[in-house]
Amino acid sequence: MISFLGIFIVLLVLGIPISLALGAGGILYLWLTDNWMLVQAMPQRMLAGVDQFVLLTIPLFLLAGALMNLGGLSSRMIGFANALIGHYKGGISLVTVLASVLFAGISGSAIAQASAIGSLMIPAMDKQGIPKAYGGALVAMSSVIDPLIPPSITMIIFGVLSGVSIAQLFIAGIVPGVLLGIALLVYAAWQAHRHNYPAMPRANWTARGQALVAALPALMLPVIIVGGVKSGIFTMTESAAVAVAYALIVGALHRELSMKKIWEALVFTSIATSGLLFILAMASIVAFALTVEQVPTKFAESLLSISDNKLVVLLLINVMLLILGKFLEPISVMIITMPILLKVATMIEMDLVQFGVMVTLNVVIGMVTPPVGVCLFVVCAISGASLGAVSKAVFPMFLICLALLAAIALIPPITLALPQLMMPTP
Repeated sequence: MISFLGIFIVLLVLGIPISLALGAGGILYLWLTDNWMLVQAMPQRMLAGVDQFVLLTIPLFLLAGALMNLGGLSSRMIGFANALIGHYKGGISLVTVLASVLFAGISGSAIAQASAIGSLMIPAMDKQGIPKAYGGALVAMSSVIDPLIPPSITMIIFGVLSGVSIAQLFIAGIVPGVLLGIALLVYAAWQAHRHNYPAMPRANWTARGQALVAALPALMLPVIIVGGVKSGIFTMTESAAVAVAYALIVGALHRELSMKKIWEALVFTSIATSGLLFILAMASIVAFALTVEQVPTKFAESLLSISDNKLVVLLLINVMLLILGKFLEPISVMIITMPILLKVATMIEMDLVQFGVMVTLNVVIGMVTPPVGVCLFVVCAISGASLGAVSKAVFPMFLICLALLAAIALIPPITLALPQLMMPTP
């Protein structure tokens, strides 16, 4: 394991893309461990890594989110959030968080959310006198909510890697996502009172009703996905196809989804899916190499030899994931670590649905922490604020995420109560 990590890090330092570094690292690891003959099986392993029916959900959910966003539904959700809470002190910052919670149900990607919400809300907050660095930090940290609330691309990948029910993972992430949204709303309200940020005009009930009607099609998407799967009307993969059809119908009814926009959504989905599946194919080489050498079992036994206390083991796992997340994007972190950590989770008898939500939040936090936080770079580009200023503003919200992470790890009902209620095991 140490030799693979050393090779992988060297390749990254040399500027090799993560996907190629994974594949090359796995092949070189086999060579160093005298398993060179197994390299001939690599094409088969790469194909097996992406030849899984459930992976069809990734391009379909990405396409549905792109269609909904290009169809103007993100601006309608912002309008709905504004009608609800915009009249409170610092209302525009509260609207940003609430809009992020609502938008999480259609995009499935933290980067997509940071870009879509940030492009609209950061300039709006700036006009209200809210510092660009704080506005960017609020958008970046609110984007962490997205992978927790269905549909979530990160949870789909975890489900593929672990064999855990993706439907249960989706449901398990709802409560943590809402809790994070509430915590960020409280923090934003405190900052608004502390710095006396202005409020916006109060919307009357007629305007609120109109805003709700306008946003309702977008709000119904996660309900359709979760409700359809739970009721057995369609499978998880079929739900993604239903989401695309639903997005096309809504866009056509609103007359905002032209053929040009549909083409833009298809191009975006093709590029994003190709990159993700290539990483999965290359990561299959790593998983194969580590499995051949029984690295997961050996690492799990070594970790448990440090301490057999479940709390200590959980602390070590979380620290490792947080550190890796600061340098690698979430999918790469999960692909590298899951063969090992799933073994550890089984040994400490932790429910894999709870473990999946914990891992998801862990790796996504890395997207909003320097030095390689992708969402930070997105909001910096939109706001014009420096990375240092945005990172400083993010830090208090980072502590909020850590508190939620600890709660998820230590209090099973936060993640398991809703799946057990909605999808009880026979």
